[in-house]
Amino acid sequence: MEFIDAIDALPRSLAIIMGGGAGTRLYPLTKNRSKPAVPLGGKYRLVDIPISNCINSGLGQIYVLTQYNSASLNRHITGAFKFDTFHNNFVEVLAAQQTPEGDQWYQGTADAVRQNLRYFLGRPYQHYIILSGDQLYNIDFRKVLHEHLVNKADITIATLPVEKEEAKSYGIMESDSKGHITRFVEKPQEEEELAELAMSRKVLKKYDIDPEADHFEASMGIYIFNRDVLVEALNNEYPDFGKDIIPAAINKHKVMSYVFQGYWEDIGTIRSFFKANLDLCRVVPLYDFFNPRSQIYTNARFLPASKINGATIKEALISDGCIISEANIENSVIGLRSVIESGSVIKDTIIMGADFFDLEEESGATETPSVGIGKDCNIYCAIIDKNARIGDNVTINPEGKPENYDSENYFIRDGIVVVPKNAVIPSGTLI
Repeated sequence: MEFIDAIDALPRSLAIIMGGGAGTRLYPLTKNRSKPAVPLGGKYRLVDIPISNCINSGLGQIYVLTQYNSASLNRHITGAFKFDTFHNNFVEVLAAQQTPEGDQWYQGTADAVRQNLRYFLGRPYQHYIILSGDQLYNIDFRKVLHEHLVNKADITIATLPVEKEEAKSYGIMESDSKGHITRFVEKPQEEEELAELAMSRKVLKKYDIDPEADHFEASMGIYIFNRDVLVEALNNEYPDFGKDIIPAAINKHKVMSYVFQGYWEDIGTIRSFFKANLDLCRVVPLYDFFNPRSQIYTNARFLPASKINGATIKEALISDGCIISEANIENSVIGLRSVIESGSVIKDTIIMGADFFDLEEESGATETPSVGIGKDCNIYCAIIDKNARIGDNVTINPEGKPENYDSENYFIRDGIVVVPKNAVIPSGTLI
């Protein structure tokens, strides 16, 4: 078998997923939840992606480190990922806590691992796979682990070939033709420096990448550490892997690059989140949730099939439990339990749905709109968070407005209108 060495190493490998910090660039979606808990693709959450990649790769021992606004994330993980009692697989949450060794919150990714090191070293793991909780990708970690073992690496870093403009936003690795990383630069801006970091023509040819355009190896925030190397690398007070631990390790250890050439998106901003979700609506999306070889797992909900009453729908994702009546929906993601009334037009929009069905006999006769989208609304280029109540004849459109703006019951970020969770937009409102 091609990856027999990696398969043998899987029981001795532990996955550690970063639960995210404050997520300020995804605000207001992170107002009441952590980044990995943000809904994705109508029915999933961001954290489902790295966990599912691990499970699909045969990597079944997983810790998720949580800290900020973590209640919903903890609840989701506990409810979604349960294994039988006859195997050693688990997905467990390790929340920031006060201990005899320290009483501080996590100061960064490396500090989060450092504070929990006693748990990770408590079993005879030999390899630690450290992942972000807010990225969209599909990787077989057996391939990464295989290269790590074949190269006899101390540390392996997954990298993504990117073009010059993108390179300015990432940590960039310089490596030789054998994949040995010799240099790391955080978000290089100078032309001269970028020229030095460009992938060589020999390396581009090796990976069948167009040699006519400059490409750079961007860190994906995915690392494999050998046990003793991780312990040594964390024997300091450096807070982050990307900014601190990795640059220091390059001079001391054998740090290798695993060049990944598939789809990968860092869901770090409202714009990237919006773009990644709407791309899922394409006839052939860049990321495919329908691939049976790489299923994405999430909380099993017992919801009825969605009911469509005469609506016009084009290139959209419709999740379970929705009721859509004579609406026009185009290039949009419609989340769980969404209710969209007749006459409404939804275009280039993410509607995250609801956590419950808003029954008329429970809500009573009030002027407050029901959960969902009312009649004759026109919503364009927006994100409507969970449990929002949009009345009748509401128009939401960012055109002609500032790129960033804060209001009482809506926000504009990166030119996209965001209606936060539980917000109420009265009938007749023009945004």
